[in-house]
Amino acid sequence: MAKRIGRPSHRKPGARAGMPGTGRSGTGRPGGRASSAPGIGQPVFAQPTPSPDPTGFKDPVTDQKEPDVAGVQPVPQPSTSGAEPILTLATIYGSQGASITQTIQQSGQIVFHAVGDTGSAEGPTTQSLVADKMVSDFTETNPADVPSFFYHLGDLVYYFGEATYYYDQFYEPYRSYPAPIIGIPGNHDGIVYPADPAASLAAYLANFCTAAPVPAPDAGGLVRTTMTQPGVYYTFETPFARILGVYTNVLEDPGVISDQNGTYPTLDERQITFLTTALERVKSDNFTGAVIIATHHPPYTGGAEHGGSPLMLQDIDSASTAAGVWPHAALSGHVHNYQRFTRVVNNYQIPYVVAGCGGHAPLVKMSSNYRTPYPIDSTLTLESYDDTDYGYLRIVVNAQTMTIEFHPQSDGGTTKTPDDTVTVELATHTISG
Repeated sequence: MAKRIGRPSHRKPGARAGMPGTGRSGTGRPGGRASSAPGIGQPVFAQPTPSPDPTGFKDPVTDQKEPDVAGVQPVPQPSTSGAEPILTLATIYGSQGASITQTIQQSGQIVFHAVGDTGSAEGPTTQSLVADKMVSDFTETNPADVPSFFYHLGDLVYYFGEATYYYDQFYEPYRSYPAPIIGIPGNHDGIVYPADPAASLAAYLANFCTAAPVPAPDAGGLVRTTMTQPGVYYTFETPFARILGVYTNVLEDPGVISDQNGTYPTLDERQITFLTTALERVKSDNFTGAVIIATHHPPYTGGAEHGGSPLMLQDIDSASTAAGVWPHAALSGHVHNYQRFTRVVNNYQIPYVVAGCGGHAPLVKMSSNYRTPYPIDSTLTLESYDDTDYGYLRIVVNAQTMTIEFHPQSDGGTTKTPDDTVTVELATHTISG
């Protein structure tokens, strides 16, 4: 029995049935689905023909789990100049991008998915369950409710971020996901097997950070093309929301984004400079939409495995303090369950959400059976958690609010009501409801 503690779940009878594995939308936002035969340099997402979920891996995982094999690794330079690499939603949709973003703006909201730790070393079953449930969200009756992208919170493959594992653990599970998949790498995406000559993050860069969308080198004949992220840290700019993603490196714990005053000499201050610059641009642009910071390692966790990353959080806070801009929410993965905290800082109420429940087995139990809301200190409260079910986040942002929903896969494609929800008022940085 899942521990869904917080708001009670209310099921909506008669919800429209999803069609896991089809990759088809019941309505389809105009131009929102890339063709399987695009022009040269255009992106391709879902397979044109549905297929059953796989029952096994073509390349079974033989690596042994060895945390911190290589130590902290240098962060690759982004492909663009300047302190703030930027990727836009319009860009990743290619020639359809302008019309898609215009349609989103006219609809008054954007919807997207987020979760991490989807790779499963034990087989495809658990990650396919989550992927199928996510695909069912594309059958929404209202086109404005159809997701526009999936922001991955890291750990696409296990145990090491080698190209060999991308087909089984990424391309095949998401063969029917009919929208872009972008995000940040996790620690397992950056680690390579000790005897493997590939550099850290080589496979991730080859699949997610190419100059133009091209046939993916590790897709095994599936049609999804590579993504065009400028690097492993960047701003993703969309109507109504900006996601500031940073790479928290390869250690099991903690997450690291800077040299921390010489503790990690292989690193520098680029990611702090990036965050500061991006947050300053929020102010200079008078951007009134949602500002989200994404990390793979969580600042906070109540999981029995993995600790929080307080020094990483200090680095992020230093950027917010310097810019005078605080995020509306922070998203992370790494711990293989769902957790939601509320942090009070600068008189703002900020949800810190851990969503590392995308399919990696086994799930991680919490360190205690908390009765939520559970105050940790005067500034931090554990509001809700689920440590027995896989699932994902569905996030809805309009001009006034951002709503973060947790959807467990066990509810199935016909259930559209989330098991946990938090809504943030953007203007006041306060949680409503």
